[in-house]
Amino acid sequence: MGQLPMSLKIEYGLFKLDFTDYHAVLGIPVDADVKAVRQRYLQIARRLHPDSCKASTEVEKNQANLLLTRLVNPAYEQLSRGHRDYAASLSHLSKRLGAQGDKISLASATAKQLLQAGANLDNLYKTSVDHLASEQYQALDQALAKIAEISELNLVYLMCKSGKGETVKTSVSTPVKTQATGVTQPNSQTTTGATSQGGSVGTKGVSRVDSYIRRAEGYLVKNNFAAAVLELREALKLDQNNSDCHSLLGIAYLKQNKGTMAKVHINKALQLNPQNEKALKAKQILNELTPKSAGSQPKVSPEAAKGKPSNKSGGGLFGGLFGGKKK
Repeated sequence: MGQLPMSLKIEYGLFKLDFTDYHAVLGIPVDADVKAVRQRYLQIARRLHPDSCKASTEVEKNQANLLLTRLVNPAYEQLSRGHRDYAASLSHLSKRLGAQGDKISLASATAKQLLQAGANLDNLYKTSVDHLASEQYQALDQALAKIAEISELNLVYLMCKSGKGETVKTSVSTPVKTQATGVTQPNSQTTTGATSQGGSVGTKGVSRVDSYIRRAEGYLVKNNFAAAVLELREALKLDQNNSDCHSLLGIAYLKQNKGTMAKVHINKALQLNPQNEKALKAKQILNELTPKSAGSQPKVSPEAAKGKPSNKSGGGLFGGLFGGKKK
């Protein structure tokens, strides 16, 4: 199921069975629910993302970005979107392990200990995965080794469960599309109800979008722009035509000195809702900070990138934008 780049090749656990173990990449149990998938992804992404990575050297930053883009992001894509092929492959692999488990060799002491767990299997498995996950991306040069060790735990757990005739229920759900917009949503959501931006998503989906927006606003106020971007990207997966999401993304990019990206989302926000106050103010500030010469790329001034107000902006980018009551 999928192929890893040679530089990220892993030869242990489920990987050695020609299966890309996305649960091991995220450091979560194979029965983790969608909420746990998302929470863990955000935690890892904040550590590895170029905008928030605390790596001290350029080599480490490049390594972090490689892990994020080639391993972590694809894992999240699979597990959050409910790709049926992955769930089916995992189920088939579990049955195969149950029938041929005695032929599987193990490398890690943790996996060998789990094999002898008996009645304590579930508790020891999840405790062991949690422990390894806490260290997984601390030292980037050890990340692949930790992923491999977690995958061996996944292998043993599936093998033992299948050997007992028990089925491991993964939370990978089958995605469905709303008739109105084709926005992909988990099939547990209701597909009735409309957003104020004209896109149709489920009522639960609307609530989730609002939650993402509130969290993003909180991150923006704290100048944690990378985290805000992650929250807003998740919101747009549920509602691609949400003017508020686009306006806040524009603001986040503007504060990161990414004028081109800021312009794209601010313009999109105003296209969806020409009266969006946040987008209008951000557009005004973007215009003030953009060179007037034709064909030049928008670039934010150093003062704006540091969060300092311009002389014309009346209190800075966030002055008045988040002054209302939080819901």
